[in-house]
Amino acid sequence: MVVVEDVLVVDAAVIDEAVADEAVVDEPVVDEAVVDVAVVDEPVVDEAVTDEPVVGEAPADADEDVDAAVVAHAAATDDRVAVDAAEAVTVPPVAALSLVGLVKRFGSTVAVDGVDLEVQRGGFYGIVGPNGAGKTTTLSMITGLLRPDSGEIRVNGLDVWADPVAAKRSIGVLPDKLRLFDRLTGRQLLHYSGSLRGLDGRAVRERADELAEAFGLQDALGRLVSDYSAGMTKKVALAASMIHSPRLLVLDEPFEAVDPVSADTVTEILQRYVSAGGTVVLSSHSMDMIERVCDGVAIIVHGKVLASGTVDEVREGSTLEDRFIELAGGHKAVRGMEWLLSSLD
Repeated sequence: MVVVEDVLVVDAAVIDEAVADEAVVDEPVVDEAVVDVAVVDEPVVDEAVTDEPVVGEAPADADEDVDAAVVAHAAATDDRVAVDAAEAVTVPPVAALSLVGLVKRFGSTVAVDGVDLEVQRGGFYGIVGPNGAGKTTTLSMITGLLRPDSGEIRVNGLDVWADPVAAKRSIGVLPDKLRLFDRLTGRQLLHYSGSLRGLDGRAVRERADELAEAFGLQDALGRLVSDYSAGMTKKVALAASMIHSPRLLVLDEPFEAVDPVSADTVTEILQRYVSAGGTVVLSSHSMDMIERVCDGVAIIVHGKVLASGTVDEVREGSTLEDRFIELAGGHKAVRGMEWLLSSLD
């Protein structure tokens, strides 16, 4: 019987502990209710704060003043935007090439006498003139190969002689007499040209292969340039001038000694380059080619620009060749040399 009582006592203790535990469980319920009340009450307080601005409503006159100020500010802003737009429209574009008062003398001979020219970006511009007119001298000064005695040369807004490094970065040059390192192979020459312009080895190889394919030089890249024909030498030199993707190409007689098929290929490459935003300035004695591919032309005689503008403006209704001959002095009758004719009897 005592055992039973002990069991009952133990069970009672267990029950009491359960009751105690139940009470402990109930405590968070009370706390949760308190928290819920606080959470519910907070929006009410916020709502009261939110309602404060409603109490202090502005008078109708104040609203009208604010509306008038907003309208005035908007009008002033529109006027400012209109002025800015007008100013933006009136800003002239920077020319790809600008020559002002260019002069070059060799002793008592004036090779270039006050040349003024401007070529816009995306232009295909030809310079024509008789032998000794000053074409090559002008192009040499444009590219920084020859210092002018006076005048200003700007390439994409940069003074070629005041800031030569920056200006020359955007120029590709095909010079007169093709001053090349002809003891290099074609591939070595292109690699050298690309490396000088800061291209990495991979870019040089890729571009060299693409240029060689475009100019038909794939089989010649491994040969020395000194073994090239005159036409092949011209093409590899043109490829070297283009490998760094310049913004301005200055080409002195690019089609000289080039066969008609290669000339057509070169012309197509240059036209694609211009259509993409590049600018080409070249000299040539081929009036037909200038008329076909150029949108602007200048005729230089005795170091002076006698006519410049679009091809249609310069030729004035006739052919460019006839206009050139007229400005260069006209047809000259050939007399004498009867000894030559008599030898045919």
